[in-house]
Amino acid sequence: MSDIRLRQDILDELEYEPSINAANIGVTVENGIVTLTGHVQSYAEKHAAERVAQRVKGVRAIAEEIEVRLPEHKKTADDEIASRVLDILAWGAAISDSKDIHVKVEKGFVTLSGTVEWHFQRSAAMNSVRELSGVTGIDNQLKIRPRVDVYNIRHSIEEALKRNAEVEAENIEVDVSGSHVTLRGKVQSLRERVMAERAAWSAPGVTAVEDHLTVEDAQARLGP
Repeated sequence: MSDIRLRQDILDELEYEPSINAANIGVTVENGIVTLTGHVQSYAEKHAAERVAQRVKGVRAIAEEIEVRLPEHKKTADDEIASRVLDILAWGAAISDSKDIHVKVEKGFVTLSGTVEWHFQRSAAMNSVRELSGVTGIDNQLKIRPRVDVYNIRHSIEEALKRNAEVEAENIEVDVSGSHVTLRGKVQSLRERVMAERAAWSAPGVTAVEDHLTVEDAQARLGP
């Protein structure tokens, strides 16, 4: 697929997505690598734009440079945002105990630190905060409490990759050092890469995932 065609597909997909006002989003493409620029009115829109681009066939990587420009009526004091963040974390079903999570807010930019038991809780915290009005960005520094069992971690990930219909498991190598996982090999799409990384994060005890997977060029597979 040409870069020009891919760029148009991404623009069309952004226009089609009802949760995004794409009027001020710019798209450039070079060798399947997409750069998103411009501005949106909320952090949730910024994230949605990246997610939309990620699902378009032919995208190999994304550089996301979209700026959040809050309308005046949505600007919120930092102390009020911090209070909302603490409340939504305390109420969330995914996080059984939020007392080990610390929140800092500066000019609408939220920093989460502390520890949780599972990666899905780390993701749930970020997803909850992302939807709050007044948030301009998030730095998720939450760490996962390690449970070291190298064999079980590797085995769990390899079995999860085999079960996933969207992943060619035989092309992915899983290395485990302590609670740190490294993925190597080739995948056929950016979505397959995301799914493989998600499978690695879902294994109990994983505290870090290093993704060295490369997206294989479709034209190279087909040949001249």
